[in-house]
Amino acid sequence: MDRDQLADFLRRRREALQPADVGLAKGPRRRTEGLRREEVALLASMSTDYYARLEQRRGPQPSEQMLTALARALRLTHGERDHLFRLAGHTPQARGRRSEHVSPALMRVLDSLDTPAQVVDDLGRALVQNPAAVALLGDQAALRGLSRCMVYRWFTDPDERRLYPEADWDRHARSHVAGLRMALARRDDDAEARELLERLLTESRHFAELWDEHDVRVHLGEEPKAMIHPEVGLIELDCQILLSENQAQALLVYTATPGSEAAEKLRLLAVMGRQKLAK
Repeated sequence: MDRDQLADFLRRRREALQPADVGLAKGPRRRTEGLRREEVALLASMSTDYYARLEQRRGPQPSEQMLTALARALRLTHGERDHLFRLAGHTPQARGRRSEHVSPALMRVLDSLDTPAQVVDDLGRALVQNPAAVALLGDQAALRGLSRCMVYRWFTDPDERRLYPEADWDRHARSHVAGLRMALARRDDDAEARELLERLLTESRHFAELWDEHDVRVHLGEEPKAMIHPEVGLIELDCQILLSENQAQALLVYTATPGSEAAEKLRLLAVMGRQKLAK
């Protein structure tokens, strides 16, 4: 690990970004060139003290998970992300391997949205969410293990299904199973995907029954989403799905018809989310 070069690289990348580049308001009395340290820490979901120690050449060696979060927060390209990994004493992830790195272009789209949006990988794991998505769906990016995968939660956690009207359960279940089948086809003999499949076949009879039907239909583009939020109740939205070039990641954007009850509920959730952050 090269602490001096790592600190210098982080500082230079932080100073090269403006608040608008990452979806933040500039605010008054800004004297710092580029982003503030606390802003990078917030975007990377780490403490300001931890990030500051990295820039001050006195931090511990960051884990690969921390580096992935920093690369996303600093909007690094794949080449810059690889450089960051090397400076921190880690081997960069192979390009052919599935990565949790989200491209700067996809992050710019996410930053520009004022409606709930999140980037998920092909196993249904939330990689990054904007605040509106956290208010609507909960902090899915903070989950760990197989619970990060939507398909796993759907078939093993009854609380997950209660977030949706019971009339839609069969449609969602079949969509999740078909999506996992497509992901396995793309991932070939990927260990993560195989483990997910084996656990689901073992733990959920319902999943096993649907899996045996060999349904490969996947709904892409736009589909309706009705959710039961614990604070605002039933909310009916449209979900636009934008795929990355290799189909390994997707940007999910949740929208409501202007002036509708659902639009008012999204506005209320946005206010509630800001109040929670202010506490």
